[in-house]
Amino acid sequence: MNIIQPRSGAAFTLQKNQYLLVEDLKGMQVSDMVLFSQNDIGEKLSSGKTLDFEETINLTTGNHLWSNRSNKLMYIVHDDVSSHDMLLAPCSKETFEIMYDSHETTHSCLDNLNNNLKTFGIERDQIPGAFNIFMNVQVDAEGKIAVLPPKSKANDTIVFKALTDLIVGLTACSAKDSNGGSFKPIGYKILESWA
Repeated sequence: MNIIQPRSGAAFTLQKNQYLLVEDLKGMQVSDMVLFSQNDIGEKLSSGKTLDFEETINLTTGNHLWSNRSNKLMYIVHDDVSSHDMLLAPCSKETFEIMYDSHETTHSCLDNLNNNLKTFGIERDQIPGAFNIFMNVQVDAEGKIAVLPPKSKANDTIVFKALTDLIVGLTACSAKDSNGGSFKPIGYKILESWA
């Protein structure tokens, strides 16, 4: 198991037909995930296309994650939690300033994605909206968005199958409200098969 320490991130390649298992090691911890095609980093995860084509904001087992070029990037093959988000952007310095009245300048998910994806020639402005694993976002009848503590418990997992060769950016989210008030690690594993 690879461990992403609290308020940090990782980036790595995932080949077509490999599986990515993401585990909430201690419970109630969000992980922001972004995807890029290895063949052309201009093709990347798209929240708009995913929500369009899947026709739901409640993405779980059986759903796909789509690219900005309308190609399937991943398929969700297993999900212990069935509570994730694709509406909200990775937290940033501006998130802390505008939403939390904090002037912290380090440790945001956007910074952690940027720092790790640089290895692959990906710049900050190329980073798309994320699939926010284990994030509990609720929308009420008037359309008001609320971020609630994650429903994930210790050792809950989600497993994705890669449908093309991918570059993956993954974090242990740095926004306290998203994580039930504390910061914890995230685990991940690359698997060759999934039973």
